[in-house]
Amino acid sequence: MNKVSLSAQQQEVFNLIEETREHVFITGRAGTGKSTLLNHLAFTTEKTIAVCAPTGVAALNVGGQTIHSLFRLPTGLIGSLDLNHGPDQRKILNAIDTLVIDEVSMVNADIMDAIDRALREARHRKKESFGGVQVIMFGDPYQLSPVPPRTPEEKEYLQARYASNWFFDAAVWQDTPLRIIELTEIHRQRDDAFKEMLNAVRHGTVTPTLGAALNAAGNRPAPEGEDIIILATTNARVNAINAEQLAKLPGKKKVAAADVSGDFAANAFPADEDLELKLGAQVMFLQNDSEGRWVNGTVGTVTKVTDTVFVTVAGSEYEVHPVTWERYKYSYKQSTDELSRDVVAEFTQFPLRLAWAVTIHKAQGQTYDRALIDMGSRAFAPGQTYVALSRITSLEGLYLSRPLRPSDVIVDPDVERFMGRVESLGQPLEG
Repeated sequence: MNKVSLSAQQQEVFNLIEETREHVFITGRAGTGKSTLLNHLAFTTEKTIAVCAPTGVAALNVGGQTIHSLFRLPTGLIGSLDLNHGPDQRKILNAIDTLVIDEVSMVNADIMDAIDRALREARHRKKESFGGVQVIMFGDPYQLSPVPPRTPEEKEYLQARYASNWFFDAAVWQDTPLRIIELTEIHRQRDDAFKEMLNAVRHGTVTPTLGAALNAAGNRPAPEGEDIIILATTNARVNAINAEQLAKLPGKKKVAAADVSGDFAANAFPADEDLELKLGAQVMFLQNDSEGRWVNGTVGTVTKVTDTVFVTVAGSEYEVHPVTWERYKYSYKQSTDELSRDVVAEFTQFPLRLAWAVTIHKAQGQTYDRALIDMGSRAFAPGQTYVALSRITSLEGLYLSRPLRPSDVIVDPDVERFMGRVESLGQPLEG
């Protein structure tokens, strides 16, 4: 982990977490450094922490464990089902001082209450929220929403029990203080006019003037033959674009097979198990380079495939070697009375993905200098348009397959209700 410098805002929040036992939700617009703060916390805190996330890929990105794995939760609706924790699991949960949850906006109210109940029961502190564990959550409800109920019965249960499906409407938060802090300093975009447009899209307050300016900037053909990525709404559209572009290239496909070991579920693979490449293929890097030559999200072109892959980025050719992603699991070490984070699986593959196109969902967290936004016939999820637009660093790098319409900007009213409680960082936070 490279040492990072925190902004004044980030340092302020870090100090609050480190010096208090308050439950905190850290949010912020795209590019405000939520991930930077989380990684700094994970590597520098003096507390015993466990990091988790709702999906396997999200857990990999933060070096943590999935929520369901850490708490041994059943799949589907949990409700009042018994949470039978064995002695080893109870030791793990008892060793935690602070629980960190990333991408918490994808966690529904039912799971949040199950986390609370699991900690109360395992720690034998049933009258204390989360069994006395401090909970720190990261995410942006304006970008990602929880997975909807799978069946009509689950939907009926959740609607009868909760004001919404969101984590913040879980029963535990009705009588548990939660500090909501929004990072406001944007590091991704420098253009004030573009920042204003993005903020309006985020909150659903796009005026005709702002909308016209946004469409005027993006209403132009993308330059041919340049590394411009397409952000589309569906996997079908993305797969079709990538397959079509790969087929256009001359020569035979070369396939790099991943080396997978240990307990690694296929739906949590961080890259393609079988990576298909040709000379001239447009690819995206999936990891930051330790030498700073590329970052997660950098787009380049394949120039040679041997035992390694050569990729040209902005006129410079780099040799790319396979990398290993590690899947972790927490365990309790009785000899030291400490929580341990152990590697239980490894996935080794070139940190590349075909990237003439990616889904807007997979582009979450990425940064691009230029991108073509393909919203298809319509946006179909709250925050989808905001996620797509906010990946881009400037208006100069924005291209639109069609003009954006008011119906493309969807904001969940429950999110607006909850985010009205956000604290300002203008004054020093009081402990």
